[in-house]
Amino acid sequence: MSTIIYPSPIFGPVHSRRLGLSLGINLLPADGKVCSFDCIYCECGFNEEHRPSLPLPTREQVAEGLEKRLQQMQQEGQLPDVLTFAGNGEPTCHPRFPEIIDDTIALRDRYCPQAKVSVLSNSTLIHNQRVRAALMRVDNNILKLDTVDPEFIKRVDHPAGVFNVGRIIERMKSFNEHIIIQTIFLHGPGIDNTTDAYVLPWLEAVKTIRPQEVMVYTIDRETPDPSLSKATHEELDAIRDRVIAAGIPCQASY
Repeated sequence: MSTIIYPSPIFGPVHSRRLGLSLGINLLPADGKVCSFDCIYCECGFNEEHRPSLPLPTREQVAEGLEKRLQQMQQEGQLPDVLTFAGNGEPTCHPRFPEIIDDTIALRDRYCPQAKVSVLSNSTLIHNQRVRAALMRVDNNILKLDTVDPEFIKRVDHPAGVFNVGRIIERMKSFNEHIIIQTIFLHGPGIDNTTDAYVLPWLEAVKTIRPQEVMVYTIDRETPDPSLSKATHEELDAIRDRVIAAGIPCQASY
């Protein structure tokens, strides 16, 4: 089984299916995962198999690493389209996440003012007011909502502790449309969230959240659960078209 553990605190740039030329910011250790989910489709593998021994990068290390890489890219004449908080787990769990967001925005403004600051989050910490305020300051606040079905979430996303999807949806509404919903669609034994039984309730929730955009996608790399398979182009296109018909911009990535 092949997994990807990203360097820390800066990696890339990589060509993102959804965001363009993306310079990654990894607020987790360079030798393992730290995440409040343990998704069976995660390209970084299962949490238990990748426990880190290194500490989280400090705020200072993140700022220094980002500035050095942006200076290099500036000299090479290829600046990023986006600065993306992603990597080996959930970025918002870093205790200095809000301050790091402020540093990143300042460095973006200095070196590549056209670039967007994006955060890919599983939504588990959006109840934290400091986290929420930081997410309101970024350009692309991309929050996961794989389904509204609690049993599916338990089986596929494996959240740590208590996870109430109804509360998550209510908190998503509080972003007042400054939110991009990201949803993965996939197949596996007893797993298929491409059917109307899952899509229609999810779509109703999306309508109440009123995001600025929805991103639907499917598996792109090898998964820790080898029984999983991609949603088809036709399935993703049909879901995308339903979202667009509801008046919400949507893109599908295959």
